[in-house]
Amino acid sequence: MVFTTVLVAESPLQSPLHGDEGMWLMNRPPRKLLRQRYGFEPSDAWLEHLRRSSVRFNSGGSGSFVSSNGLVMTNHHVGADCLQKLSSSEHDYIREGFFARQQAEELKCVDLEINVLVDIDDVTERVEEAVAGLDAAKARTARRAVMNTIEQESFAETGLRSDVVTLYQGGEYHLYRYKKYTDVRLVFAPEKDVAFFGGDPDNFEFPRFDLDICFFRVYDDGEPAKTEHFLRWSESGAGDGELVFVSGHPGRTNRLNTMAHLKFLRDRTYPMQLNLLRRREVLLKTYSDRSLENARRAQDDLFTEQNRRKARLGGLAGLQDPAIMGRKLRQEQALRQAVAKDKKLAASCGESWKQVETSLDVLAGIQVQYNLLEAMLAFNCELFHVARGVARLVDESTKPNAERLREYSEAGLESLKQQLFSEAPVYKDLETIKLADSLGMFVEMAGADDPLVKQVLDGRSPVECATELIQGTRLVDVAFRRELVEGGQDAIESCDDPLIKLARLVDGPARKLRKTFEEQVDEAQRRAYGQIAKAQFALYGSDVYPDATFTLRLAFGVVKGFRERGEEIPPWTTLAGAFDHSDAHGGVYPFQLPGRWWDHREDLDGETPFNFVCTADIIGGNSGSPVVNRKGELVGIIFDGNIQSLVLDFAYSDEQARAVSVHSSAIREALRKVYDAESLADELGRDDQAVGQ
Repeated sequence: MVFTTVLVAESPLQSPLHGDEGMWLMNRPPRKLLRQRYGFEPSDAWLEHLRRSSVRFNSGGSGSFVSSNGLVMTNHHVGADCLQKLSSSEHDYIREGFFARQQAEELKCVDLEINVLVDIDDVTERVEEAVAGLDAAKARTARRAVMNTIEQESFAETGLRSDVVTLYQGGEYHLYRYKKYTDVRLVFAPEKDVAFFGGDPDNFEFPRFDLDICFFRVYDDGEPAKTEHFLRWSESGAGDGELVFVSGHPGRTNRLNTMAHLKFLRDRTYPMQLNLLRRREVLLKTYSDRSLENARRAQDDLFTEQNRRKARLGGLAGLQDPAIMGRKLRQEQALRQAVAKDKKLAASCGESWKQVETSLDVLAGIQVQYNLLEAMLAFNCELFHVARGVARLVDESTKPNAERLREYSEAGLESLKQQLFSEAPVYKDLETIKLADSLGMFVEMAGADDPLVKQVLDGRSPVECATELIQGTRLVDVAFRRELVEGGQDAIESCDDPLIKLARLVDGPARKLRKTFEEQVDEAQRRAYGQIAKAQFALYGSDVYPDATFTLRLAFGVVKGFRERGEEIPPWTTLAGAFDHSDAHGGVYPFQLPGRWWDHREDLDGETPFNFVCTADIIGGNSGSPVVNRKGELVGIIFDGNIQSLVLDFAYSDEQARAVSVHSSAIREALRKVYDAESLADELGRDDQAVGQ
């Protein structure tokens, strides 16, 4: 799902820091802060080991190596994309779970990519030199060109995935290089009923009782990868008051958006997103209720929309909270006053806040059409995304690398093609109802008399149009997709596939909207926020952390409960508590533990900690992040935040906001005594290249 808010990274810090605040760059860790507050300073070797042990999932999430034999642990809900694509009407791995007792039984994921951060280079000077003195239109072109070129040069030199990442709202640019694994195989997943125990009612809440874990193995040349860096397993796990660290990939925060920008999100963007999420949730729930097979096909999509809806509601609540907005206003006023008192800063960035407002005026005028066409909200189905991707790949490949759209640059083509040529199952009935509904929304939002609406529908209703498009397309056949790409422009121009024709029809208007957005919104905000970031560096020093960018960050905090509605909430739950929680809700879905848990209830040590909370600064994308102690041992795995943490998009607080994790002790206890997975439990944290052979 893509919305046109502002896709830039933003500097999140107003001095001084609050509590355990910070999503810190791995190449700029908060050593001084940790030393002063906790008497601990991580060494270079400690940080490198944690960095090389941490992984990123292209499906959106984090994870870690937990053995020397390529074993990776993440959340069940992060692995659900792979589980869904491997499942069929005969085997529903999300619902039933999975365990490969031997490596030969491990199932290869269809299109999963796992990245390991190898190194980071600061390329700010090169990017800024390329755009110096240029107007917005020329700067946008030059910035894209130099970023594409840097990535291509790095990829050619190293063979590593190379991404230029925008930090501090355009204040800096860093080149991230990743070791990429595309042969990823499923090892273990519990049943959804315990991985997501409590379902939507318990989502973003605490206490929790979830075994939200999933194990994969990465392979090199057909053999399990030999991973030098992996996390040892803590025997005792996290303890009350213990200092812990989170190494993961937070997706996005907006902590130093200007007040004008925050109000824009509050009053326009978030309500628009919520309307869409609710619409999609109702559509998928209705489809799912028609049959068990429908429910299986839509379950991952439905979970995603429900999760996003609840998260967005929490974020909107933060924007509607006068206390939070008052705090943000005071911070902005203080910064602007400090800038005004410094002649040099006033000259360089005194107008930056006004420039953000001007960019938002432009965005207000194009936001609906941009979302419908360029963000493809009017064409909500996988096959249209494939059609647009194939058509644009062919078109962009005719251009020099420096002139291509960012997502089609040479350095990223392997990853792009892996997605376009995915063998994941496509269900035409589900595709049809999703496309029909989004076409209906297109008519509602653009108007039935809109010329492009009329061209798309061509005298048909949204349902009739969607049915003809999905039934008539050949894009379900991956070989056909490859033929089109290999055939080049001639193949695309002569193609009579209805979805390819539709993609070409809307591409011109979509590109025009994108050009306006990139030049008058994105580029304007990069410049304005970049100058504000530099003012912060000048006033507060450069030892600050940027907003989240789905790149590897280090957070820290302590295991600590909180007070809610007059009640003290302990920092952890227990395995025994899961059974009590089920009983308290009558044992009905979504509070129904799997049968094997009841079968082995007496075998389990009920006092084993199950889930726990800490004050670490996390956000969406951190799901699956390892939680480690001072020794670098794994003590847990992040899988959620409580409801109070949903305001962390905009402002950090440790009064009630908490990160929620599965305790390492519960993982081993469940593997051994519920799942009879002794071999997997034994492998966790082991340096044994012969494990599983």
